[in-house]
Amino acid sequence: MQNTRSSCVRYTAELFGTLVLVLMGVGSAVIAGAAIGNLGVSLTFGFTLLALIYTIGPVSGCHINPAVSIGLFFLNNISGKDTFFYIVAQLVGASIGAWLVYIIASGKMDHTVITSLGTNGFDELSPGKYTMMAVGITEALMTALFLIVIFATLTEKFDTGFIGIAVGLTLAVIHLVSIPISNTSVNFARSFGPAIVIQGGALQQLWLFGAAQLVGVIIAIGLYKMIYCQSNCD
Repeated sequence: MQNTRSSCVRYTAELFGTLVLVLMGVGSAVIAGAAIGNLGVSLTFGFTLLALIYTIGPVSGCHINPAVSIGLFFLNNISGKDTFFYIVAQLVGASIGAWLVYIIASGKMDHTVITSLGTNGFDELSPGKYTMMAVGITEALMTALFLIVIFATLTEKFDTGFIGIAVGLTLAVIHLVSIPISNTSVNFARSFGPAIVIQGGALQQLWLFGAAQLVGVIIAIGLYKMIYCQSNCD
């Protein structure tokens, strides 16, 4: 019973964390994007993640991203059961967060503000009209970069007090580079939530972000084992 309760608390923390990340990050783009620009949106995503790492990190590890959970599963840091329920919680949390942004943005009389809800996409759905190949490569590389920083925090020499700062600032920098290309995902849950609410082309193109991020997971695991594990890797 105690283990079941502990698991539920961790899954709830993942749901809550992903909800907040989407609410604040996507909300900053949809509601305040015209005022704060790409720099403001990037910092909002980064600082939100930074705060969440210190808030729910001690409870669930603050994955709030399927790529993180899958990567840590293959590094034997999390069980298969937890990986599955973490991802379910992340997708549900992101959907609730996106729905809340939609409800809030709908309170503005000019409803053009919610035509895209910060969805990720390629071709006509890309902010800079980038192709599917360009978006896919960008998402794979940026996901790999994001994950290798997270994996590096697992090493014994990394000061745990700086995890939030390292990971949060990395996410902010990634957004600065890739917002014009794909609106920045590097997190399938972040893409999933707005796409489920808006549907249409965003939902049809969702597959690319899942595929690219899985490639990013593979790249990051390979780099981590090459750089940090050396001959001690399983």
